[in-house]
Amino acid sequence: MKSEPLKIEDSQEIDFSSNDSQSFFGRISSRILNQKEDSKTADLSILKTSEALLLLQNYEETRQGWFWSTDKVGNITYITDSLAEVMNQSQQELIGTPFLELFRESKDQGCSERTLRFILAKQSPFDQLQLQADIGDGGRWWSVSGKPQLDKSGNFIGYRGNGKDITAQRRSENESSRLAMFDSLTGLANRTSISKTLQTMLSTLKQQKRTCAIMLLDLDRFKQVNDTLGHLAGDELLKQVAKRLLNAIGKRGEVSRIGGDEFEILLPDCEDRGELGQLSNAIISSLSQPYSVDGCRCIIGVSIGIAISPFDGMTSEDLITGADLALYAAKAGGRGRFHFFSKDLQQSAKDRRILEEDLRDALSNDELSLSYQPIVNAKDGVVRGVEALMRWNHPERGPISPAVFIPIAEDANLIKSLGEWALNRACSDAVKWPNNFRVAVNVSPIQFADEKLPSLVLKALKVSGLKAERLELEITESVFLEGSEKTEKMFADLKEIGVRLALDDFGTGYSSLSYLQTAPFDKIKIDQSFVRGATIPGSRNSAIIAAIVALAEALDMETTAEGIEAMDELEWIRDLNVSHVQGYVYSMAVQAEELLLLVKNGEWIVNPNGPAKFRQDRVSMYRKVQAVHENHCYSVMIRNISATGALMEGLSEVPVGTKFVIDFGDGQLALAVVRRSEKLQQGIEFEERLVSDGNGGLCTRRRVSPYLIASAGMHIPNIPADFYPTSIYPNPLNSLPAFYSANDKR
Repeated sequence: MKSEPLKIEDSQEIDFSSNDSQSFFGRISSRILNQKEDSKTADLSILKTSEALLLLQNYEETRQGWFWSTDKVGNITYITDSLAEVMNQSQQELIGTPFLELFRESKDQGCSERTLRFILAKQSPFDQLQLQADIGDGGRWWSVSGKPQLDKSGNFIGYRGNGKDITAQRRSENESSRLAMFDSLTGLANRTSISKTLQTMLSTLKQQKRTCAIMLLDLDRFKQVNDTLGHLAGDELLKQVAKRLLNAIGKRGEVSRIGGDEFEILLPDCEDRGELGQLSNAIISSLSQPYSVDGCRCIIGVSIGIAISPFDGMTSEDLITGADLALYAAKAGGRGRFHFFSKDLQQSAKDRRILEEDLRDALSNDELSLSYQPIVNAKDGVVRGVEALMRWNHPERGPISPAVFIPIAEDANLIKSLGEWALNRACSDAVKWPNNFRVAVNVSPIQFADEKLPSLVLKALKVSGLKAERLELEITESVFLEGSEKTEKMFADLKEIGVRLALDDFGTGYSSLSYLQTAPFDKIKIDQSFVRGATIPGSRNSAIIAAIVALAEALDMETTAEGIEAMDELEWIRDLNVSHVQGYVYSMAVQAEELLLLVKNGEWIVNPNGPAKFRQDRVSMYRKVQAVHENHCYSVMIRNISATGALMEGLSEVPVGTKFVIDFGDGQLALAVVRRSEKLQQGIEFEERLVSDGNGGLCTRRRVSPYLIASAGMHIPNIPADFYPTSIYPNPLNSLPAFYSANDKR
């Protein structure tokens, strides 16, 4: 007798809303077994079907997956009990609800949810579609598969399918993605992430003609902390640095760690170099404050390079290269400062490599020398000593500034040999001077960290015959980051020799009253940054210097104010009871031979001589610029420049009050008015103050956008020639020039 296939007649349809504790598969299995008992001819196919259904029931109970089915309009006709529990509902409550309501449409996976909606509408099969469950915070994910069902006539009657929980897998994938895009130590974006962000940002900003600034930061002296306290302490320090950077930047941009002790900051819609300079100084100040790591006090610094798009480049590669060159210049300029990119930095980088090679031969070629600047008693004008300043006279380039070659020496590991040479030369020169005359020699942090320093000092004194009390070693505050025990031992060894110790550049960012209580200093040198502009109304520097003087007197220390140039500054310093003065108001540095003649009578008295009042620093230069007046452009020379004005040379018959646009190049335009005019020279005043370029120079706060310049028909390297096809520049021949140029022949 042939067995008939298992049938469930309409009248026998299962009631899914029933409270029967048996599952769907359990009830089907029971009926099959009953049919088996009633039929002696049940064949093997029924047994196989029964076993399969029991296995599916067992699978549901293990909660490794779940099953579902819908009717033709997409409402649920079956759902596994375990899934209903996860949804915080009963199976009965879910029956009849739309299948799509099980899933959440969100920004993270809206595409998949919309894909499911489209698939169900098209009645297409789908496999392992990843969907976000509409539960709680949406943190649960499912992989869902489904197949459309047809009746005997081929009509669509609904879906049957299965699903499984893939939340753990998704979290693992998300964590892997996060680790690939974020720095695991600080939680900041990493190099890969910030590079993608920069490329996307530049593409968007280029279309919208907007700007973007990039900052590259490199921590100063971090390696010394890492080597002294260990890598775990270094990691903790980096975490604290990251927090300070996030606080400094806020919502203005994105901060990333691109490796080691290097960080990168992206600032969209930012081109104001005045604001960028202020932000850079705020970052430098914040990161230079002491850190507490595992009970130890650490002090580091930071140097910053800045490039701005589209002025300095329109691709990520150009901007990174520009910011990197600017960072290199900032570190070369003395560290703890910022620098804007400029096109001449590319040539400077080549020159620096050449100078490094030349500097290696400078000592053997006798190209180095010492000059001595007097340190004068503020009350009687008597010179009490001098500071030794290293000079390099290059055989081809002439005098090279110490601000240029000292950083090169530090990076090239030449500072120890140069420092030892300077110590020996200063002692051998000083022994020829009167016995009451002292010589001060700078000791770099690298020298101070060398345990051989005391023996080198002893050797220099012994060979020269100079008494120890006549030698003064000037030491910067940065030496205190090396660790208290090592630092204290070095101080003790030096004081045992009998030399004097001066704390140099006091107040420049690493100051702490705590080490003044223990470090055996004989003098505090007040940095010239406290002197500059101190006589201008509203300056708080008087109160700061008065406090430093009072502290020094209480600790029985002398004080020296550096960089005094004007008579009003000198009078102000005297009123504050600063004991000694150093600066151009008394004398520039003199050669050893000249100094020997000046002190041969045993005493050198210097009368102050300088401008009556302090004025803004002027940078001497000899630079051609363009001066635009009405429809005419003149080539003129800038002799010197300050934040508020400049001395312009090259035009005659220029009335006072005439307005010019001064074109310094690279999009830097400054509105100026003539305040003084004499023959071929004009003193001009800028309508908007220039700002610091971070390296001793000046620049305009803003630059004219390359987009605008290109639209005027002028060629800009960063923008293709056909970017703007039409020139709108006025014809300069429409009228006669208003002034005579120095080169004109009329």
